[in-house]
Amino acid sequence: MELVIQTERLRKQYATRHGVRVAVDDLDLAVPRGGVHGFLGPNGSGKTTTIRMLLGLARPTSGTMRLLGEPVPQRLPAVMHRVGAVVESPKFSPHLSGRRNLLLLARSLETDAAGRGTPAAQVAKAVETVGLTGRDGDAYRSYSLGMKQRLAIAATLLKDPDLLILDEPTNGLDPAGIREIRETIRDLGASGVTVLLSSHILAEVQQVCTSATIIGRGRLLASGRVEELVGGTSAYRVALPAGGSLDDARRVLRDAGFDVGPPGASPTGGLTVTTERPEDVTRALAGAGLWLSELTPLRRDLESVFLELTSGTEMGAA
Repeated sequence: MELVIQTERLRKQYATRHGVRVAVDDLDLAVPRGGVHGFLGPNGSGKTTTIRMLLGLARPTSGTMRLLGEPVPQRLPAVMHRVGAVVESPKFSPHLSGRRNLLLLARSLETDAAGRGTPAAQVAKAVETVGLTGRDGDAYRSYSLGMKQRLAIAATLLKDPDLLILDEPTNGLDPAGIREIRETIRDLGASGVTVLLSSHILAEVQQVCTSATIIGRGRLLASGRVEELVGGTSAYRVALPAGGSLDDARRVLRDAGFDVGPPGASPTGGLTVTTERPEDVTRALAGAGLWLSELTPLRRDLESVFLELTSGTEMGAA
């Protein structure tokens, strides 16, 4: 598996009046090429500090880091043209249009623009990718926060990066803005760009991530493909058509040896049944003349996995 980001025993500590504060604690981070990788944890867990070290904005206390196969910070200048990042609020001229802001930036990158086309072509492609076509002629000061975030992502795309690092890109956005950024990130991951998405909103991130790393108090808690982290399912929601008797269904399933829980959250009412063979649920109910309107797997999500990993512990940075 090719890794675009790799850290080994990465550590960052600060001296404070109250002693040593450890922000990142021997972190092994592995981000595979392709798709969207969630870098997840609560506020203060060390995500931004890790990203700042990867980008040469902070110096690690110890450990090693590699970006796109190159050791950093030693070889950072050799790979930065392949890396885009939105870590802090970008600085754009409020009186210029979004397109004009991007054109000025593209022209400043022109000396390293081999194979990327003219600045105007670069800007047009970036604007289309982030969904700002039709609004790119408006003044930046008139943009919503979500549009400003999308323009910031467009600015990073002018370099045609192999790796895009986004630190809490949905902070402060309303639901519509969150949805817009989510769709942009999903499209970028599908286009071949590897995206490292740092966030503390686990339920939101699960909708776009193919793999994820969960950290707490600067330490690695879990990492892998999302479906591996959330695991399989052995619980199902069972519902019957209107008029069907849940009491009868519960009795039939218990008599057949199933572990049947209380009514579930289905709008039509339902039961929770634990089984490794959902087809047996259908067979048992049909044999008693009861027909299903719903047999839905109840899957864990990243948020529930995270809560299990950090149960009873404050997992922000020390």
